[in-house]
Amino acid sequence: MAFSPEHRKGTISGIVFVALVAASATYIAALGPVKALGLSPLVVGIVIGIFYANTLHNHFPESWETGIVFSAKKILRFAIVFYGFRLTFQEIVDVGPAGFTVSVLMLTTTFLLGTWLGVKVFKLDRDTSMLTASGASVCGAAAVLATEPVLKAEGHKAAVAVSMVVLFGTISMFLYPVLYATVIQPATGFLHMTPEQFGIYTGGTIHEVAQVVAVPNSIPHAPEVMANDAVIVKMTRVILIAPMLILLGLYLSWQAKKQGGQGGKLQLVIPWFAVYFIGVAAFNSLHLLPGELVKQINIVDTFLLTMAMSALGMQTRFAKFKGLGLAPLYTALGMFVWLVVGGFVIVKVVTAVL
Repeated sequence: MAFSPEHRKGTISGIVFVALVAASATYIAALGPVKALGLSPLVVGIVIGIFYANTLHNHFPESWETGIVFSAKKILRFAIVFYGFRLTFQEIVDVGPAGFTVSVLMLTTTFLLGTWLGVKVFKLDRDTSMLTASGASVCGAAAVLATEPVLKAEGHKAAVAVSMVVLFGTISMFLYPVLYATVIQPATGFLHMTPEQFGIYTGGTIHEVAQVVAVPNSIPHAPEVMANDAVIVKMTRVILIAPMLILLGLYLSWQAKKQGGQGGKLQLVIPWFAVYFIGVAAFNSLHLLPGELVKQINIVDTFLLTMAMSALGMQTRFAKFKGLGLAPLYTALGMFVWLVVGGFVIVKVVTAVL
């Protein structure tokens, strides 16, 4: 146990160490050049953690490892639950049926496509495939973190998934403004999108929340409705992670029974932190807490997520990547093409119908 008498001191020291790394990541992410790239503290934290794991790891006490694991597992679940304070059900209603439908379709198709490409086409292991797919289909690094405990995946596999999310999410952040300026805005007919449609397209297909915010802000004279719709659709995708994880847990239970695991008995894998996440979002929808307090909760929650991501990086050693080859890259590329092209078509069709 992490806080048993023999491990307590090392666990506390490890947690403090992870917190210091997370604080450094938060500071670096706020610097002008890093902030301009749309890199969140979570991403900076995992980079620092990976650097530590592959260079300085042997120079720190081994007893700290229990605190690092505690941060990557327990603090992570707590942070995901309180991520619900970023959402309200009213936001989903405000964007209308078109935004919600696009969110559901893009999440479902991207996750299924990514899993199929990884496992069946590029012969990637199931966990890495699903983690990469969850990051692309929902909300980037935070979704990878939320999916990892459901799969009980190894830390380095989550790190691979996060790296793919960062790569293609960053490409999206620079690609979408160019597409809007050169193809979508001036074009006529099917290629043309209104600001509202482009907002839904951005929120429904780009990986990270920060990247979704950055795209409309980088387009000169972009209407406010574009940014608003983009963020609301993105947050709709975020809240859908809870039912996705519950369904994933049920699927894993069914698969285990099918393969005869646990003596053929059905072992339900319900990610309760995802259920609590919905509960927190529902509570937040009642607006019982002052807005300033919710803002402070979100700041603390971001720091806790950064701690979890930093700890995840600290458990990631390059030696574990051997054998993966370019399969994760090809899988993520396939999903990226679908998000850009397939997402465009889905948005045009759905907004035309609804």
